Amino acid sequence: MVGMSQRNRPASPPPSEPTRRVEAGPWAIELLPGAAYATRYVATQSAIGFAFDSQRGLHAIGSDRVLPFDAMPNGLAFVPAGCDVLSESPKGGEYLRVMRTDGLPLVGDRAFNNRIDQQAMTLALRMRAALLQASVEDDWEAWALALAERTSDHQAGSTPALGAITASRMRLLDEFIDAGLDGPLGVQAMADLLGLSEGYFIRAFKHAAGKSPHSYLIDRRLAKARALMRDSTATLAEIAHTCGFNSQAHMTTTFRQRLGVSPVQLRR
Repeated sequence: MVGMSQRNRPASPPPSEPTRRVEAGPWAIELLPGAAYATRYVATQSAIGFAFDSQRGLHAIGSDRVLPFDAMPNGLAFVPAGCDVLSESPKGGEYLRVMRTDGLPLVGDRAFNNRIDQQAMTLALRMRAALLQASVEDDWEAWALALAERTSDHQAGSTPALGAITASRMRLLDEFIDAGLDGPLGVQAMADLLGLSEGYFIRAFKHAAGKSPHSYLIDRRLAKARALMRDSTATLAEIAHTCGFNSQAHMTTTFRQRLGVSPVQLRR
């Protein structure tokens, strides 16, 4: 899931959303579009990652044991220099990568991923929006430095509480959501799937994913819309209907609010 090197993308068909990159001072920031990938490398420099989507596949991070992974969305990751990384996923997910280009190491000597950090999520979302639609107010060096500081705030892991939203439960939710995106999905239906009360489910989900179930549902609609824009010739109106938006105008408004860019601009 950490996947910090250049991902090997399928040669055909080419994605309409390319890797977006900006260099600012000693920092290089990249936004990798959601797509299948398979890579193996030894990190020549430390790097920070942020996975916007839930992901699953196989990986070996600093180990010769290849194991399946099932990662939560909105997870912060870190790979130190010299770490041996193997990672592959049949679907992947949208991913932010931040590295220094001046040779100075980032703080930290242990790889980690899947850390939920509210401040890191706020920074990552701001950087994604700026990569999709540049602005004169972008402050890349400050954002990158602030995100790097979040990787040094090590937090001890804890055993998930009974009823917590674990990776396996998130996978079940993702499958349920993806199967019903064209219909009136709601938070109550998501809670019922896991046998939890709506109130408890909302609290547990926000603790696990860093955002509300409603916000996550909107993100899943946007992710599917972007995939259809990339991989199909369907019209934007058809895509809006398939992804559960009330209309193309509703989808456009949501794109602008969440991503800072319209569907038409992304498809170009």
